Amino acid sequence: MPFIPHTPEDVRAMLAAIGAPTIEALFAEIPPALRVADLPALPEALNERQIVRLMTERATADPQRLCFVGAGAYEHHIPAAVWEIAGRGEFYSAYTPYQPEASQGTLQVLYEYQSMMAGLTGLAVSNASLYDGGSALAETLLMAVRANRKSKSKRILVSRALHPGYRRAAHAIIHNQGLELVELPYDPTGGHTPVEGLAAYAGQDIAALVIAQPNFFGTLEEVDALTDWAHRQNALVVAVVNPTALAILKPPGEWGATGADMACGDGQPLGSPLSSGGPYFGFLCCRKELVRQMPGRLVGRTVDLEGKPGFTLTLQAREQHIRRSKATSNICTNQGLMVTAATLYLSLLGPHGFEQVAAACHAHTRSLAAQLTQIPGVIQIFDRPVFHETVLKLPRPAREVLDELLARGILGGFDLSGDYPELGDALLVCATETKDETDLCRYAEALAAVV
Repeated sequence: MPFIPHTPEDVRAMLAAIGAPTIEALFAEIPPALRVADLPALPEALNERQIVRLMTERATADPQRLCFVGAGAYEHHIPAAVWEIAGRGEFYSAYTPYQPEASQGTLQVLYEYQSMMAGLTGLAVSNASLYDGGSALAETLLMAVRANRKSKSKRILVSRALHPGYRRAAHAIIHNQGLELVELPYDPTGGHTPVEGLAAYAGQDIAALVIAQPNFFGTLEEVDALTDWAHRQNALVVAVVNPTALAILKPPGEWGATGADMACGDGQPLGSPLSSGGPYFGFLCCRKELVRQMPGRLVGRTVDLEGKPGFTLTLQAREQHIRRSKATSNICTNQGLMVTAATLYLSLLGPHGFEQVAAACHAHTRSLAAQLTQIPGVIQIFDRPVFHETVLKLPRPAREVLDELLARGILGGFDLSGDYPELGDALLVCATETKDETDLCRYAEALAAVV
C-alpha cells in the first residue's frame, strides 16, 4: 500500500500496548544534539490529491541535465521490463529465503544471478550479493587474509588509482582488525600501476594485491603481469571490476597464468538507477577452493524427494549471520532487490546486447574525449587505453568549470582535485550508451564557451 492509515486512536492504542507515553519517547535514546528541531520545508499534513500535486510540482522544478559523471556510478539505459517485474510483490517485498519451500522463485532468481556473475567474471562461485562496492572490497580483503594460508601477513597492496571511495570504505571496515592497506603509486604518464613499481615488495610477505580493471581513471591495467607477479610472491589477487567492462574485456578468472583469485565490485551498472547514490549492491566471486571463506548468501540447485529440481541456501547456516564470533561477515545487508533487477537486466540484454552496451560506452567516451581535446587548453592527461571514462586537464579550476557547465544544464564530470591534487585542474568524464552525438556536441560547445 502507498501509505499506512493509522488514526490518532490507533497510535494511542499501540503506544499504550508497549507502555510508551508518546511517539517522541520512542526516540529518547537519541542525544538532543543529534536531533533536528524543525523541518521548515515540510508542509503540514496533506491529503492524497494534494500530495500528488505537490510532488508533481517539485519533480517538474528539478531540471533534467545531461550527465557525464561516472566515478563509480553510471547512467545506463534500463529496459522498462526490469523494474516492472522487479517491482511485483513476489520480489519487491520478499524476505530472506530461509524457508526454501516458500521461496523457490526468489531462490531461483538468486541462483541465476550467481550463474551469470560467475560466467561474467570467469570464476567458479558467486555469492548472492553484498551491500555495495566499497564494502564488498572490504569483505573480499578480509576473506583474502583468511584464505591465504601461505601468508602470515595482513598487508595488502593497493594502487592509488583504485577508487578513493573504495579505499576509504575498506580502511574504515578492516583497520580495526589489523589489516594494513599499502598504497602503490600510479604512473603519471599512463595512469596505470606499473609492475616495476612493485619491485620493492618482491620477496616480502604480502597477503593480497588489489587490481582494478579499469581503474578509477578509466585506464586499463596490465592485469596479466600484475597477477603473475602477485602469485609469484604467494599473494592472492583481488580484482575490482566494472561489470559492464567485462562484456568486452578479459574476465578476472583468465588473468595471467592462473587467473585472479577473487573479484568484487559494484553492481550498479546492472539495472540500478543512479537514485542520488543508492541503493546499489556489491558482488563477490571467487575460485571454488576459497568458497568456504566467502561471506554472504549462496544458493544451490538440488533435487527434491521426487527428483524435481529445487533451490536452497547452501554451505552457510542462518546462524552465521547472527553469531558475531562465528561469522565470516558482520554486514548482513545483501540488497536482494537490486540483484533481482540485475538478473532481469542481464537476461533481457543477453551476451550480445550486453557487449553492444559496453562497446557503445567505449565509443562514446572516445568520441567525447576527441571533441573536448580540440578545445585550446584541454588535454587528455594519460596516454594508455581507457574504458568508459578518461581524465582531462583544464585551463581553469575544475570546480569553476563544473559550476558554469551546471548552469548550462550539464553535469560535466568528477573534480579530481580533492583526491588527486597532483593532477592539477583535472576532470574525470564519462559517456555511456545513453548519449548520442548531439549530446556530445552540446557538451563540447558548452565547455568551449566556458574555458
